[in-house]
Amino acid sequence: MPERLGILGGTFDPPHVAHVVAAVDARAALGLDRVLLVPAGNPWQKEGRVVASAADRLEMVRATCAGVDGLEACDLEVRRPGPTVTADTLEALDAPGRELFLLLGADAVANMGTWRRLDATRSLATVVVVERAGESARPPGEGWRVAHVRIPRLEISSTDLRDRLAAGRPVDGLVPPAVVRVIRRRRLYTAR
Repeated sequence: MPERLGILGGTFDPPHVAHVVAAVDARAALGLDRVLLVPAGNPWQKEGRVVASAADRLEMVRATCAGVDGLEACDLEVRRPGPTVTADTLEALDAPGRELFLLLGADAVANMGTWRRLDATRSLATVVVVERAGESARPPGEGWRVAHVRIPRLEISSTDLRDRLAAGRPVDGLVPPAVVRVIRRRRLYTAR
């Protein structure tokens, strides 16, 4: 049996409980052996809008995964110089005896037409569309292997979390406790 490896990439600025729900629900629904959470090192589509450093975001992702069965932090994109491109990450993770599953929210799937090296992405992984109630999306063009996983509608956004933290408001319950500790220890997202 090949290893069934899920990949959930993102800025994770900061990671929150909806990321965890997406990863664990996809793992359970698709029988994935593990899911890698891969923070973007240099997310070219969010140039100038990423607040925390790549090192800080990687530490938060490691804290997110700690103690959650089947979830692992992956530093592949943080270590890579230059812009982060999904196809490059999938190529680096591709190996004999391994099947890749790229976990994407419906909003990210709708944006796939803007991606670099989209054709390479198509040949490397099954796209798993993680849909909340009322959402649906399909990758652009033909020839995609696609699976769909439904998760609860959790109204949590990293933008809102950064705003809450900058205003001194709590994020407990929205962000894993270990991530809250990293944010506090590193004084992230606060007005300095």
